[in-house]
Amino acid sequence: MTVWAPQPGPQTDAIRSRKCPELLFGGARGGGKSDFLLGDFLQDADQGEVWRGVLFRQSYPELEELIIRSQAMIPATFPGAEWAKAEKTWRLPSGATLRMRSLERAEDAAHYQGHSYAWMGWDELAAWPDDKPYKMLMACLRSAEPVECKRIRASANPGGAGHSWVKARFIDPAPRGYHLVRDAETGQERVFIPSRVQDNKILMFRDPGYVDRLRGVGSPELVRAWLQGDWNAVVGSFFPEFGHQHVISPTRLPAHWLRFKALDWGSARPFCCLWFAVADGAYGVWPQHALIVYREWYGASAPNVGLRLSAEEVAKGIREHELGDEPTTYGVADPAIFASDGGPSIAERMSNAGVRLRPADNKRVGKLGVAQGWDHVRHRLVGDEGAPMIYVFSTCSALIRTLPTMQHDPRRPEDMDTTGEDHACDALRYGVTSRPWLPAPRELDPVVSMNFLWEQREKERARW
Repeated sequence: MTVWAPQPGPQTDAIRSRKCPELLFGGARGGGKSDFLLGDFLQDADQGEVWRGVLFRQSYPELEELIIRSQAMIPATFPGAEWAKAEKTWRLPSGATLRMRSLERAEDAAHYQGHSYAWMGWDELAAWPDDKPYKMLMACLRSAEPVECKRIRASANPGGAGHSWVKARFIDPAPRGYHLVRDAETGQERVFIPSRVQDNKILMFRDPGYVDRLRGVGSPELVRAWLQGDWNAVVGSFFPEFGHQHVISPTRLPAHWLRFKALDWGSARPFCCLWFAVADGAYGVWPQHALIVYREWYGASAPNVGLRLSAEEVAKGIREHELGDEPTTYGVADPAIFASDGGPSIAERMSNAGVRLRPADNKRVGKLGVAQGWDHVRHRLVGDEGAPMIYVFSTCSALIRTLPTMQHDPRRPEDMDTTGEDHACDALRYGVTSRPWLPAPRELDPVVSMNFLWEQREKERARW
């Protein structure tokens, strides 16, 4: 069964022969990604009992949809295939088996340590906020028996909490796809195969209006992501206001400008320290009180994976980044690092190492009518009369990479989804809330003001 056909090229033999150990099939909606995963497993089911597979989806309700599709597809391909409902496992006549599982948290991956699979599938890979479960379970791709073409296959759409790490692992090295990429650490090859709705001939034949409906789903970014599979179009971005107008080339800033820094602590997760300067408005380039993020130190070994440095090591690194630079007037950090639990706090240890910080305002979302955290960031991004009130040097790559990809919390839409790679965004928020700014109030037209007051008066009279 062939679900997709690679473009002609010198590397396609390895892809066609299924020898590429790691592959992502992703992009547009309606591209047949679930069918691809099921079909890819079935291609080698004739190897018998050694062909053991497992197919993951993040939540059980999502897994149920995949199970329903498998019940329509697998028996039609392999008559006699049996579905064991209690075990959520397919048993094929050849002896091959496919387990279908939900994996909601990274910690759940530990339950599979010691398992062995010849085939592993991940449906909607970007639903997982980081690559921890994916990498943990790569060790389970093994077999004590001779088996051909052991492999991992995944599908994904742009967006979701894991958009950044999936894009960094599969898309960024070869954005157009069909190009084998060798991992620098493991030497293992992987490939990205773009998914396009036009490639799903059955869908196009049975539902010719599907593409037109996709064009009318909403924002241009959503259309680009769903119809074209564009991984640079951020769907549901928490900060759609952020754009190229906020990113500037590094330049020497006036020495007398006030400078400060903001730290989001992390050990297993990344930490981020950002350095800010406050424009005085005298140079005509940036408005008065605008913030310039001129330096970044992002402590990560991989997307959303920290360096596990001690407080003293982080403090030493901050001091080294500031060597020869104008001194910062103050520094703010996540209030959590000031907590003491039977010993000196992280903040105290950093202070002893020469980096003094004070607790930042950590309120992300304010009460009704009160601007807090993210609102202050948004106000500066929007700016005043078309001029942003915050700018970022192009060298601050982690902030530029993650800020536009952050998503809304599905349970609390006014807040950011903190399961994503939000560390640089948090450091930005700490810095921004330490220098509150709001647009100046506009003078109302006298006629409009009188009309408004008259309408309010009439409403009050009607109530009584």
